[in-house]
Amino acid sequence: MTARGFVRVTLRRRLRCEGGHTLIEMMTVLVILSVVLGGLVVMFQSGLRAEVRATKELQAQQNARAALDRMRRELHCANQISAADATAVASVTVSLPPSCPGSDTTVTYATSAVGANRYELTRAGDSGTPVRVADYLTASTVFTYHVPAAGTLGRLSVDFPVNLDPADPSTLWRLEDDVVLRNTTRL
Repeated sequence: MTARGFVRVTLRRRLRCEGGHTLIEMMTVLVILSVVLGGLVVMFQSGLRAEVRATKELQAQQNARAALDRMRRELHCANQISAADATAVASVTVSLPPSCPGSDTTVTYATSAVGANRYELTRAGDSGTPVRVADYLTASTVFTYHVPAAGTLGRLSVDFPVNLDPADPSTLWRLEDDVVLRNTTRL
């Protein structure tokens, strides 16, 4: 055997010993890899959606708290509310005496429909331009005024039901408070 023939035989042996992958093996690996990666993508997407939803719920709840805090500060100073006694209503108009901080002498808080089972709470001062202070309320009649009675001051009950998805009652969050009007007269 010549040297050249020996090299050919040796080269053929080495090439036979080299293990390669067949097309079927490569396709099997790709299918398994795509199933695993597909599951990971679905998991990450659902986690991201849950985070976005939680952020929106927190923002809606914080807006309702901020609105109630602002209302409480204004109502404590108020001397009169125009609303029926012990009846749930969608809006209240508050009369503020000149001694109260701020320039408005009357303030109106009202709910208005934004969509199906979705309401927003607006505040309008003397200028009359309503400004949204809370959103995603699920009821329009959120105020109940109790006129001053014997030995008591006027009181406004506020009930803000907040829910991003009204079709899912498990995500409903309620903010309820009774705000006493310190400047009303006792009977």
